[in-house]
Amino acid sequence: MYFITLCIKNRVEILGKITKDNKIELTKEGEISKQYIDKITEIYDNIIIDEYIIMPNHIHILVLVLYKKDVTLSTIIKHYKTNVSRKLTYSIWQKSFYEHIIRNEKEYLKIKEYIKNNIINWKKDKYC
Repeated sequence: MYFITLCIKNRVEILGKITKDNKIELTKEGEISKQYIDKITEIYDNIIIDEYIIMPNHIHILVLVLYKKDVTLSTIIKHYKTNVSRKLTYSIWQKSFYEHIIRNEKEYLKIKEYIKNNIINWKKDKYC
């Protein structure tokens, strides 16, 4: 399992806004980003998106790779970013992405909790 973070170029808050009741209102860019996250598992039968959160200037995704295939995680992320950029007709992405291999259940539960609480912790989030 992998913990992935995709950041927006220059950390611009283009994907949405955090409301007073700690929800995210997605912009057009955020909605399109969400649509393509949801399509990843349709395109890649060896991938499960376990959890994700779209924040104003970044996205966190927990990705489970069920079995090895010819396609790498880097290729999947590149394909995702390309599809979003094509739909928008411009790129919003920082060039690379953060990837962390989750090694055990304790780490998995900690990261899953972090993702679930990301909106609540927005003001102190290191990615903003």
